[in-house]
Amino acid sequence: MKALVTGASGFVGYSVAKTLLDAGFSVKAIVRSPSNYLSQLPVEICFGDLLDRDSLKKALEGCDYLFHVAAHYSLWERDPQILYKVNVEGTRSLFEVASEMSIKKIVYTSSVATIKLSSDGSPVDETSIGSLENMVGHYKRSKFQAEEVAQKMASEGVPITIVNPSAPVGPFDVKPTPTGKITLDFLKRKMPAYVDTGLNIAPVEDVAKGHLLALEKGKIGERYILGGKNLRLIEILQILESITKLPAPKICMPYWVAYSAGVASEMMARVFHTPPAVPLEGVRMSKKYMFFESEKAMKDLGYKKTSVEDALSRAVDWFRNNGYV
Repeated sequence: MKALVTGASGFVGYSVAKTLLDAGFSVKAIVRSPSNYLSQLPVEICFGDLLDRDSLKKALEGCDYLFHVAAHYSLWERDPQILYKVNVEGTRSLFEVASEMSIKKIVYTSSVATIKLSSDGSPVDETSIGSLENMVGHYKRSKFQAEEVAQKMASEGVPITIVNPSAPVGPFDVKPTPTGKITLDFLKRKMPAYVDTGLNIAPVEDVAKGHLLALEKGKIGERYILGGKNLRLIEILQILESITKLPAPKICMPYWVAYSAGVASEMMARVFHTPPAVPLEGVRMSKKYMFFESEKAMKDLGYKKTSVEDALSRAVDWFRNNGYV
């Protein structure tokens, strides 16, 4: 059994590749540039790009399965069209090539960002159908459109199953992701206040195992939320306080203050040609609690949740041991 993993040099993709290896798969990984951590795994590395169709064909040669984990994950871009080129058109191109090469099954990593949130902050599941108008910002819109591509192609016979991870945490968050940045900012004492928001946090290893379960048991065209624990941001910070013995912030920042900081930060970013410290898109997302349920994945796939507290502890240790703090 051989599987190609896109995005294997990223946080979730690396964990998916490792999970597949542990399960006895041969793994190929298509990456744009070398990765120190990925090179330590026994994977066959191919260099390529979602926008380079020939490199996709070469990477898929000899593979039975495809895990499309790669995405351009950014809450701010000077030219937002790159998000649509990679996340939408790149996904379409990859699935077309995979279909032409008769790949047996595709697991597509979407996001809970594509799911419509409740108005009262209560958790939602896969039945909460969103629209493009519901999506806050270009990242969410691009992922929503990419999921539409996956669903349409699945309805036309391409063997695609969709997974929707929530906010993963754990070791090997190299970039780091926005979720990892919460932990890192806490460790660096860069978080004097917090906003009243909430996230569904999941250990990255659970999310990776959920991908394998989706390959084994997921239905074509269906989507499955791979989540963990619903926590208010202050609760996440209090867990980090108990792990690190560093004090959590006590001040809850009003939304209008955070929004103003985002506007000012993006203005400075355009002047100095650097990413904003406070992306306005992230501030706008924080206006609602992003709470989700994973009962469908648990019932249909056998998905299991492990300790979020342990995952945050492993993330703290990894950041500290790898020179981030």
